[in-house]
Amino acid sequence: MEEFTGITVEVKDYIGIVRFNRPPVNACSRPMVLSIQRAFDSFSNNANVRVAILTGTGKMFCAGADIKQRSMDLESGEALKPGAQSAHSRAGREGFNSVLECDVPVICAINGPAIGAGLAYVASCDYAIAADTAYLQLGEINVGLLGGGRHAQRMFGTYTARRMMYTGDRISAAELFRRNIVEKVVPADQLMAEAMAMAENVASKSPIAIKLAKRAMNAIEYMSLRDGYRFEQGMTAEASHTEDAREAAAAFVEKRKPVFKGK
Repeated sequence: MEEFTGITVEVKDYIGIVRFNRPPVNACSRPMVLSIQRAFDSFSNNANVRVAILTGTGKMFCAGADIKQRSMDLESGEALKPGAQSAHSRAGREGFNSVLECDVPVICAINGPAIGAGLAYVASCDYAIAADTAYLQLGEINVGLLGGGRHAQRMFGTYTARRMMYTGDRISAAELFRRNIVEKVVPADQLMAEAMAMAENVASKSPIAIKLAKRAMNAIEYMSLRDGYRFEQGMTAEASHTEDAREAAAAFVEKRKPVFKGK
């Protein structure tokens, strides 16, 4: 079995579950970020995974970058070596991209505070559910850094994202729900049950159609209406020629539950 650093990975009933697991606050180290990339890459082209969940262990979703380790690397000179900053930055952004670009939808179960890079991981998922103890924050300004502003813009828009970047203000779970950023807010002890129910719903669909839908949604986000819908039509045509599409149509006519084979 493949070993991961700072995360745990589980596959159950076509659902891949990735948990940040780096106590006490699930801060992102470089080995952890590289493990996240490998985990989500492993879900692509995997017949046993139709949907994924990203969550955290303990009371924190993810506290963002490991500031203590970063300070130690600066003091030792490790972070000042030629190419070190570029490698560090690349690893960080590819962690987010591995979630965004995963072949299957990724549901975020925000079990607690998501700060900085934690917020960016939330924004990289397809949609989210939150525990009532959760909040989002761009806290880097409080330690003399920046980060996550562009990811925050995807969720909050320009002005709120700017305020968050400049002030480090927190956005509570209740406010996230009011703004339609999370689908639901539940007590922390009910979070995973609700997230699993959401994932099971997705896993029950045609895996080919779901992957095409994920590809389409990623591609059309910044397209014009005309170009975006034309791209979707291409995905629809591709899906219509599959065995799963024929099975879905037959099941609808026969008033039964479809049995998808991913073909």
